[in-house]
Amino acid sequence: MKTKTMKWINVPTRTIDVDGVPFAYRDLGPVGGVPVVFLHHLMAVLDDWDPRVIDGLAAHHRVIAFDNRGVGATGGSVPDTIEEMGRDAVAFIKAMGLEQVDLLGFSMGGGVAQMVALQAPELVRRIILAGTGPRGAGDLDKMNKIVLGAYAKSALMLKDARTFLFFPRDAEGKQAAKDYFPRLKERTQGRDKKISLQARLAQVKAIRAAGVHEPDDLSLITQPVFIANGDHDLMVASSHSADMARRIPNSRLTIYPNSGHGGIFQHHREFVAEALEFLGE
Repeated sequence: MKTKTMKWINVPTRTIDVDGVPFAYRDLGPVGGVPVVFLHHLMAVLDDWDPRVIDGLAAHHRVIAFDNRGVGATGGSVPDTIEEMGRDAVAFIKAMGLEQVDLLGFSMGGGVAQMVALQAPELVRRIILAGTGPRGAGDLDKMNKIVLGAYAKSALMLKDARTFLFFPRDAEGKQAAKDYFPRLKERTQGRDKKISLQARLAQVKAIRAAGVHEPDDLSLITQPVFIANGDHDLMVASSHSADMARRIPNSRLTIYPNSGHGGIFQHHREFVAEALEFLGE
């Protein structure tokens, strides 16, 4: 049984049947209110969420993080379009018996969050979009080259590829990376399964397709939206965050200084404080 004192380090991983597929998830924080559903990034599983962000929000809100179809310990195969990922997320939310949720989508998860808001707007109260951009952003289709380059560099330098993808290579960014990766390893028991090759390839295909897709009408997203990014995002140009803020009518934008794609992790204290203020009690 979950309690208010349970943390990301020890919250159990559970499964729920979603149309015949077992979906893995973790559920923590106080009971009651509108839960915050986390949607994670390219090639990520549950253990790739920053505990400082999860625990920071779960101190005041119920938080649910899950592996979408084909990811980590969830069954099935990853679809190769963002639309299908959105439909799977909607199916998970409904299977959990949730009538309304807040969404926090990071990177690819931000694209999925936009799909959920467009496909099932009645389910969504508020949305946080971090390190992400809209479909039709153009240079999103270059993601494959960016990711492959980072993985090649990581192999040569024996570092996690996110060292180069998430953080700037200056002193502040290097320190942020040094602080970030140990946090991801704080949970030592009941860790998630690693992501499969099929999942990796399908996700990259979906992101590239989203980059060249016809732009969505973001004016249809009428819920309050908090958009956050670093000021030097290599993966999703920071200008795309400003573009979304212009196109989503009820939105606010925060760009964190001297940071990149992982700006919300580098500036997790500021981000959590602003996210809590945005979500309200």
